[in-house]
Amino acid sequence: MEYRLRYGNTYITLPLPATSQFIKIKPPGSKPDKTLFIKELSELIKPGLLTAGIVISDKTRICEYDRYLPWLIEILKKKGFDESSIRFYIAYGTHPAQSAEESCMIYGDIYNKYEFVHHDCDDIQAMTYLGTTERGTKVEIRKDVLKHELLVLFGALSHHYFAGYGGGRKLLFPGLAGRESVYSNHKLYIDFDKYLLRPECRSGQLTGNPVAEDLREIDALMPEKIIISGIPGAMGQISRLIIGKTYEDFLSACSIYDNHFRKDGSIKYDNIIATAGGFPKDINFIQAHKSLHNAASFVKDGGNLFLLAECRDGTGNEEFLKTLKGNNRKDIFDKLRKNYCGNGGTALSLISKTERINVHMLTELNDRDCNILNINKISSDDLREKSACLKGSTAIIENASMVYC
Repeated sequence: MEYRLRYGNTYITLPLPATSQFIKIKPPGSKPDKTLFIKELSELIKPGLLTAGIVISDKTRICEYDRYLPWLIEILKKKGFDESSIRFYIAYGTHPAQSAEESCMIYGDIYNKYEFVHHDCDDIQAMTYLGTTERGTKVEIRKDVLKHELLVLFGALSHHYFAGYGGGRKLLFPGLAGRESVYSNHKLYIDFDKYLLRPECRSGQLTGNPVAEDLREIDALMPEKIIISGIPGAMGQISRLIIGKTYEDFLSACSIYDNHFRKDGSIKYDNIIATAGGFPKDINFIQAHKSLHNAASFVKDGGNLFLLAECRDGTGNEEFLKTLKGNNRKDIFDKLRKNYCGNGGTALSLISKTERINVHMLTELNDRDCNILNINKISSDDLREKSACLKGSTAIIENASMVYC
């Protein structure tokens, strides 16, 4: 049989063994109801407020903003906010800034009608200190976003391979935080004394997860806010918008997400063929690694993972490559203990997988980078040839960025 899998903005057709299994998500089949959205959100906005700050994701975590931000604007105008009192903040975290052209494509016409702040995690003067968590994270965040009378976080909910879940509260921190604050939280993923990644830091786990629990403590330092969480469909489109204000609302949204995207991981396969789901899930390797991580959890020790991930923007972080280059596992732990750098935990997580299984990748990454990553780069012809004659059990994952166990 043949099957089409997404790659960037295109599709790759592969011949597959007739006995291939499919690991599928259960995506919501509906679309957000505008009338219900307006009713639920309107009830949460207090009367008499004058300024609104809206925190949104960057190009790596799209949420059909061009379709749904106008709904939000419509509500705010009905509540008495004028255009000059509404400001948008792009929550890059430590990601590089996107271009104006990319922003217009993502956010639509409103990008040229309203003020958009492109967050810079290295702009120390823009930050204010809110306190230090029990685990030692010094919380520094943009001071201007805290001044708004109404604060709205609007983004797609997702799982996160060491923070438990992405989106929601993470739009504010680490989305609008200072670099060192972000690194302080992220390095809780690593047990430096045991030279291990903490097993409790995993997709879908909040309780006992030091990264997630640190984020909860940080969230308690933040002002009151409304969180709009998008539940994605199979093709990345938003199928549902969940609105809440409390931590319990966040947990409820996570439970709904789990119902659609969490799978039983007890069955392992000799071969997994997976796609990140196309652009933007495979925009760079840092983003594609999340799909690699998810798909690898279904592969037997010594098995093969074939991942389709274009990575048009390269690795996404040169420091990540420097961390890996010429260093073994212990060297990287020691290096990060002295000076944690961006995606250090990602580097160690990747090593844990490439040591356990064979990773083959159809990608636009260059040969040098693939060698540093310890990944076997293959062409589309090679992939077609290999996929047609795989030995042992084989499963296909159409949206590895969404499936987790």
